Amino acid sequence: MTDNTETRAPGAGEGALKRVSTDPVSRKRFMTIAGGAGAASAFSIFLAACGSDDDETTTSSSTSESTGTTGAAGVDPVIEDMFGKGDLGIVNYALTLEYLEAAFYADVVKSGLFKGADLALIKEIGSNEEEHVSALTAAAKQLGGEPAKAPETKFPLDDAASVLDLAATVENLGAAAYLGQAAAIESPEILAAALSIHTVEGRHAAALNTLTDQSITPDGPFAMPADATTVLDDVQPFIVS
Repeated sequence: MTDNTETRAPGAGEGALKRVSTDPVSRKRFMTIAGGAGAASAFSIFLAACGSDDDETTTSSSTSESTGTTGAAGVDPVIEDMFGKGDLGIVNYALTLEYLEAAFYADVVKSGLFKGADLALIKEIGSNEEEHVSALTAAAKQLGGEPAKAPETKFPLDDAASVLDLAATVENLGAAAYLGQAAAIESPEILAAALSIHTVEGRHAAALNTLTDQSITPDGPFAMPADATTVLDDVQPFIVS
């Protein structure tokens, strides 16, 4: 039993995420999902990317998809105009969204609208968002660029119910925003970081959806991406300057 565990452990640690980050075939399959493939198609692609290590299949797929390039989807022009080109633009776009989320939860904590378990959840989510800010700030610097500056924000904090609804909306939007940019990310390291944050945003959304009596998977079994224009239009009301 011990030998089996030791044999399987490295594979468990590498997993689908490593294949998506390092293998161009797995990566392109993931990009197809992120680009909004239909449910049945996305499911079959997901199984192919994550469930098969067959060398012959990989070789065949590599031949048929050899013309694909990393980051072939290109950076959204809206992101390029507002935040910069390439991965740095995407990182600064994500950083701006994380600034908004972190500021929102900080204001909610100060509002005094919540106590007990709800307050503890809000503080935990807020702490996660602050760590996302730190990580993305470091990523922007590592890419040799200037991190985006935090915008001035203002949120409607009228009552606990509406605040929870807004929190759920914000987290669902955040998860969709990361998914919407995955196909354009060139660096495997930045992609892995974005996926790890996307996962946490999705968990935040599921918890808040439960509190607000919504489905934990509002898009069904496959998450839907959101483009930058949609995301920025939705958050614009909360940005003062």
